[in-house]
Amino acid sequence: MREISPTQNWILIVIVLAASGVVYDSMFYSDQTPVIGAIFALFIGMPIIAFERKVLFRGLYRRIQKLPTFIFIITELVIYEILMSIGFACAGLLLRAIGVLKPSSLLDLVIMPFEVFLYALAVCSALIFILRVRELLGREVFVSMLISRYRNPVREERVFLFIDLVDSTAFAEKHGDLRAQQLLSSLFATFAEPVRRHKGMINDYVGDAAIITWPLARGVKDARCVRCIFDILADIDANAAGWRKNYGQVPKLRAALHGGEIITAEVGVDHHKISYFGDTVNTTARLETLCRSLNRQVLISAELARRMTFPDDISCDDLGIHAVKGRGQALGVMALSSRAVTVLNTPAVVLHG
Repeated sequence: MREISPTQNWILIVIVLAASGVVYDSMFYSDQTPVIGAIFALFIGMPIIAFERKVLFRGLYRRIQKLPTFIFIITELVIYEILMSIGFACAGLLLRAIGVLKPSSLLDLVIMPFEVFLYALAVCSALIFILRVRELLGREVFVSMLISRYRNPVREERVFLFIDLVDSTAFAEKHGDLRAQQLLSSLFATFAEPVRRHKGMINDYVGDAAIITWPLARGVKDARCVRCIFDILADIDANAAGWRKNYGQVPKLRAALHGGEIITAEVGVDHHKISYFGDTVNTTARLETLCRSLNRQVLISAELARRMTFPDDISCDDLGIHAVKGRGQALGVMALSSRAVTVLNTPAVVLHG
């Protein structure tokens, strides 16, 4: 599947919004040039999309997210109406200033008609719904389900990154399950941006662990899968003071990377999901548990390591061949470390909550 950059994503949103304005003009103002409808649509719709994508007024969006659902919806509608009205007025005044529109009254340019509000709200709501479902499922899963790519099982090559939180059960026993879940939620939220930045996909959360995956060619390009885990570790290290303030400790992680051939299929009846099957997935999980006995924070299989060139700030230590539980053949294992993050140097037991 071809990669789409954030810039291309925004361009697509702009095209859809502009097209909706052209459609509206063609239905109700057939004698008007289509570019006018496109400009109005962009000025009305883009602030709302930017607000929903947390580009505009990010702090406000986070605050209203904490409100009860009904109040949250009402508050969003009020914000939408305000942003739409401001956008409509700005577009009207701009078009008047450049001589494209010459209304009989200035109020016609700055007061948005109710039918325009309803149409813009419908278009933006549909677009936001699609974007939210896409974020919920992940871009690859969303597109794959739309085109039924994995309705029949497909053989492909992928990279898997398993990340596990150390001592989550001990934390839960000390602070309670609710507090432990809050810690995990904050931790998993930290993963999102590095995964997005390096073109990966969070496939699943299993207890205190996250499973991240890439198509193999994309994951090894520029060592994205390796950069991803070390960016996560660097982000946690950079915000250590905040973690200590909020949770009394800085999360410690262990991670493993492996890649190879797997079978991908869409499974389920009432609840559909794209799942991965094969030795590659199992081996990655076993490799992550090997971190404990080898006292290393990040391990990678030699098979995967040979497929990429590591960044200069990442060192690779060959640990030789190791038997992996559930795998017939022994696995070459390497430990990765970076001077930019603190690597675990003391033995610790991984406890799964």
